Amino acid sequence: MSVIQGARERARTEVTAAIKQEARNQLAAEGAARLSLRAVARELGMVSSALYRYFPSRDELFTALIIDAYDAIGAAAEEALAATAGEPPADRWTAVCRAARDWAIAHPHEYGLVYGSPVPGYSAPQDTVVPASRVGLALVAVVRDAQRDGLLGPPQGRPLAEPVRTDAAHLASELAPDLPIPTIAALVAAWAQVFGIVSFEVFGQFNGVVEARGPFFDQAAGALGAQVGLPTPAETPAPER
Repeated sequence: MSVIQGARERARTEVTAAIKQEARNQLAAEGAARLSLRAVARELGMVSSALYRYFPSRDELFTALIIDAYDAIGAAAEEALAATAGEPPADRWTAVCRAARDWAIAHPHEYGLVYGSPVPGYSAPQDTVVPASRVGLALVAVVRDAQRDGLLGPPQGRPLAEPVRTDAAHLASELAPDLPIPTIAALVAAWAQVFGIVSFEVFGQFNGVVEARGPFFDQAAGALGAQVGLPTPAETPAPER
């Protein structure tokens, strides 16, 4: 019985993966608003009723694709974080940002699903929140490690307006109570700006404006890290030998 059940689970996993891949193909060809469960079933040679046993609605398929995309870009950021352990904070910050950018450039349609225009009629459920936070938490980890090592300075800019401080204090209590509230506010701003730059590139806003896009991104990401309070490479003490 366990052998039969294992075979069924493997078959279900394979069919689920095929459905999601065909849905990604449709995203690339038609856009998210035109994604159709019937069209996915037709391309896979399935009857619609069979596909509904895997994804009862288009929204459930959207949610699965969104979670996959957030997890993939989050995993790329986390791999960069782990690979740069022990390096200067500014280099780690830029590496995490670059990993997110590189994934977005390689998967523009999946990136567009999670960071592009909202899909009409779809509202993302709570299940997407944790996957969506993975890149941001990787950036938080860089800053926390810098603070632990005595390398984190105050963020640049004016003192926080009281409503901004209130929001940042709430986030700090949930995400990083050990970090100063102004640092949390600066992190949120930097996170938003990183993805704004990535979106400009993915969606073609840099065409005819920025040609050296990789170096430009690294420069901009480094500047955002400095705004958060990370030392520039010239300011970072050399490691003891």
